[in-house]
Amino acid sequence: MKNKTWLVLLALLAAVILPIIFTGYAEIKKGQAKSAVQNYASAADSYERAALYLPWRSDLWEQAGIAASENGNLTDAITFLKRAPKLSERGWLALASSYYNTGDIPSALKAYQQGSQVYESASLYAGLAFIYRQQKNWSAESDALKHQTKLDGGNVYAHYRLGLLLTVLEPENALPELMSASSLDPETDSAVQTLRAALNISATQADKSQQMVTRGRALGLVQEWELSVVAFEKAITLNAENAEAWAWLGEAKQQAGQDGSVELNRAVTLDGRSVIVRALRGLYFDRQKKYPQMLAEYLFAAKVEPANPAWQASVGDAYAKGGDLVAALTYYQSAVQLASNDSAYWRLLALFCADNGVHVEDVGLPAAQKAVELAPDDPLALDALGWSYFSSGRYANAEQTLLGVISRFPGHLPAHIHLAMTYIAQGNRTSAYTELTYVRDANASGADGLFAEQLLKKYFP
Repeated sequence: MKNKTWLVLLALLAAVILPIIFTGYAEIKKGQAKSAVQNYASAADSYERAALYLPWRSDLWEQAGIAASENGNLTDAITFLKRAPKLSERGWLALASSYYNTGDIPSALKAYQQGSQVYESASLYAGLAFIYRQQKNWSAESDALKHQTKLDGGNVYAHYRLGLLLTVLEPENALPELMSASSLDPETDSAVQTLRAALNISATQADKSQQMVTRGRALGLVQEWELSVVAFEKAITLNAENAEAWAWLGEAKQQAGQDGSVELNRAVTLDGRSVIVRALRGLYFDRQKKYPQMLAEYLFAAKVEPANPAWQASVGDAYAKGGDLVAALTYYQSAVQLASNDSAYWRLLALFCADNGVHVEDVGLPAAQKAVELAPDDPLALDALGWSYFSSGRYANAEQTLLGVISRFPGHLPAHIHLAMTYIAQGNRTSAYTELTYVRDANASGADGLFAEQLLKKYFP
């Protein structure tokens, strides 16, 4: 009698449980099929149902979480993944990215940290490095990148970024990382060579504060201003009386979106006769559109170094922005006299004449031609020649010259803008519109893109 009772109970259990088990595995298959066609919303639902039907299959919560994360359903993704008693590498990545995309950065960081303690994963270390960079935790970012490059030696960005950090943190170890980046991607070579030269120069300097200034300037040259701020701050820590370090810190802070005036004023207090300090302060006043103060700084630099053409050109620029075009022309001409074999100063003279419509025929156009003669492969010089032709009313010559620049250097956006202006002068509005929209779209948040947008509003309202 008892045996019959047990058999009945087993039959009843089988009748209840087996359909549930079969349904659970059927949901797994549905989830796999939906994931294969990237229908992640349905896949997440199927894996969730399967996890409820098959509670011993704890891995299903992870599958549901990964699918929900892929679908952008971040709240469910976090809930499902937290139910999983154990996560794979992919699960940790999904949990961390879900937290990050909901704005919970501390939890995202914790997930990356926990995952990297379980798995030696280049992707997890990359996530750590990304968050540490946002937090400006440079040492922690460097450590994460060291792990990442060890696991993924072919990642150009990781090598390059690590090289940048080490330029400040461990300069003796920076060059191998930079050279690795250069060998993997030749497009990084120009920046790498700039940093390499700075590392070599700084290694010969006896003053440790000045070493940091040299490295910080190089980081600025490759547009890594946040790290240049770190370098200049270290330079000041090493020598609080280093006026040049204070001045460069002010410049770097401006480039990083801060004010920088306090540091520049401190630099002048420490060494008011330094032309570097005065020139950087002049640049600050230029950005503030305080042209009399800008002029005073560059006049001082030119007085200290009268044979330096850079200061002559800067004085000319200050006079031009202040509205004294006669004095400006004198100083631009003085610059080319001091550096008659340097295309850059002839180009600046040409642009001054073209932009202001003064002495274009007798001074500006010959200066532009001289700039091209000295540097026939320089897109800046060629563009200046095209703009000078435009300013002189030679629209056909301007068009031909500017088309040549664009053909050889399609990424030189000012030439596109100047060509658009030439087309407008010729009445070719369709071509002008094409050039301006190209620049606007190619450089949406940059100076050229914003200028193109202004011209579009002006000429194509």
